[in-house]
Parts: sequence; C-alpha cells; structure tokens
Amino acid sequence: MPVSQESLWETMKGKGYSRRDFMQFCSFAAAAAGLGTQATAAVAATFEKKARPPVVWLHFQECTCCSESFIRASHPIVADILLDAISLDYTQTLQAAAGAAAEKCLQDTLKAYAGQYILLVEGSVPTGADGAYCCIAGRSAEMILKEAAAGAAAVIAWGNCASYGCVQAARPNPTDATPIHKLIGKPVIKVPGCPPIADVMAGVVTHVLMFGRGPELDAQGRPKEFYSRRVHDTCYRRASYDAGLFVDAWDDDGARKGYCLFRMGCRGPVTYNACSVTKWNQGTSYPIQSGHGCLGCSENGFWDNGPFYRHLPAVQGFSIESSADTIGAALGVGVAAGIAAHAITTNIRKRPLIAETIQESSASGQTEDEEAKP
Repeated sequence: MPVSQESLWETMKGKGYSRRDFMQFCSFAAAAAGLGTQATAAVAATFEKKARPPVVWLHFQECTCCSESFIRASHPIVADILLDAISLDYTQTLQAAAGAAAEKCLQDTLKAYAGQYILLVEGSVPTGADGAYCCIAGRSAEMILKEAAAGAAAVIAWGNCASYGCVQAARPNPTDATPIHKLIGKPVIKVPGCPPIADVMAGVVTHVLMFGRGPELDAQGRPKEFYSRRVHDTCYRRASYDAGLFVDAWDDDGARKGYCLFRMGCRGPVTYNACSVTKWNQGTSYPIQSGHGCLGCSENGFWDNGPFYRHLPAVQGFSIESSADTIGAALGVGVAAGIAAHAITTNIRKRPLIAETIQESSASGQTEDEEAKP
C-alpha cells in the first residue's frame, strides 16, 4: 500500500535529522529550483506542512542512467531524503517489492491518489510489434504509460530517451521507439540529457513540490531555468573560440592549452543545457572542462546528428561566428592586412623625410664633386 502522506520535515525528524539539517536542505532545494536563497523560508514552510505527493517512476527503454544521476545529486541529503520527500510509491529499479506485490502498489497508488500523484518516466516507449519489445507484468510499456498518465497531476520525462527517443529511436529505429509526449494527451515537462544533470532533476522536482506545477517551459517543453542558454554561451573556452584558437588534434599544443574544441566536433554552440554552469559531480566539472567536446545529448536526435567528431559547418549567432575554419583564416588575413596597411601608412608618412634626405644627399654629392675638381 502507498505510504502515509507525512510532510518532509516529519520524515526528516523521523530519520534523525536536525532542524539545521532541514533548513540546509531547504536552502539547497530553493537554489536548485532557481528560487534563490531568499526563498528558503517559503520552501521550509511548504515542506513543514505540505503532505508529500505520491510519485510513480516508470522505466521503459533506457539504461537507468537518469536514476543513477538523480541519486548522486550534490547535496548529501538528496539521495536519502528527496526520494522520501516525494513519497516514491512505485519504481521498478529502486523498490524493494517485486512481482505481484509491486504491481499492487502501482495500482493502489493510481486509484487512491488519482489526480494527485506525480508521474516520472524514464525511457522511450516502443510502439512496434504491438509493444512486444518492452513488457512489464504482461503489459506493454504503452499500456502502462497511458494508464498512469491519465490520473497524473504532472508528468516529467527524464532524459533524452523519454524526451526525444535517444539511441533507441536512432535510425533505423527498429522498435519504433517513441517519446512519451507523443503518446499521452497532456503537457510533459522534458528534462533531456543522457543523463540529465542530477541537480537539474532535483530542481525540477522541488519546483513541482513547492508550487504544485511545473516550472516555466520553452517551446520544446524544457524548463527555461536550465535550458535557456547554449553550453557555448557560458563555456570557459568561449574566449578561445572568439579568438580563433582551436584544438585540431587531441594531443596537440592547443589541447594542452585548453583551446576551443569546436573543430573536434563540440556541439556546445547548438546545445541548450546547464552543464557549464551547474556542472556534474558536486559541481566539479563537465565534459568540455574534462577535455572532451559536448555531444549535444540534450537535443532532439543527437544520436543521428552526424559523426560526433566532425565539427559543424557553421554556427549562427554573433557576427564573428562564421565557422571554425574561416575564423582563424579571417583573423590571419586581418592581421596581414593590418601589417600591410601599417607599412603603407608608415611609408606615406616618411615620404617627405625620404625626399628631403635624397635631396640633401644629392646636394652633398654635388659639393664634394665641385671640391674635387682641380
């Protein structure tokens, strides 16, 4: 049966956490949701009194990397508390129950909390062969999804698989893998990535807990708080891009100096995500900082967007962003033109002096010739 709906603060007290621990967690939750530390008191008031909403977390065609990312959020209490904070009533990978007991828990939650529970979906849904490619307890993924989505208060798609289809939907897509928003008739909060950043996932859940609704979304259904800027815009290597300084081989001097990875296939200029700001592993690093270009894993169809190590032909944006091949060449031509212009200008300025020097030399020569005559 679903667990009793106590508040987060009651859950934390039951686990032996202090009031200070609770307030620290509320501060983290406010920051993760993009509310700022000034909202800590409001978050605390909500978590003190509001009953934890039931959550159903479904897994379909995926590798479980989204769950792995989520339970490794940077705040030390997240793995232990946030799952409890949302009253995780059903999930195929983290629950202790199995078989008929697990499925009974799912059905009890859907019936007892219709219109109240949050539905989290990880993985794409295969629609080919009447759904035979992914079945759980004798039912297809599509059947389970539609049943669970019908009574959900909010639906969140975790990762690129649930948001766009990911590798399962890559050409030729033999299972007809389909993102969940194409199968249900209600809005879906997409949190794409392969996997998404743990703190981004925690922030989205916190926002739903706090306000009872999802955050503001962009045209693709992604939270603007985390997906409104390109990785390229906030990348610390951006200055090298603008200067025309690029890595051309993984072991060249440019790689050692931390130049831009655009020519090595980096998709940062066309990828919207918070990687370069929020980072991974407790804010330690992200792929570009670790020396590897962005693969664009939070974008639709990233698996089929050409070879990962072939750079984009051109990038739209600031006027300087023509292409990686022409930027350096243009800068070289500009430098050469500047040198030539400087030389020409200098010669023009020196012409009177040169002419005067020539005249003086000629006059001096004539005088010497006249003195030399007998």
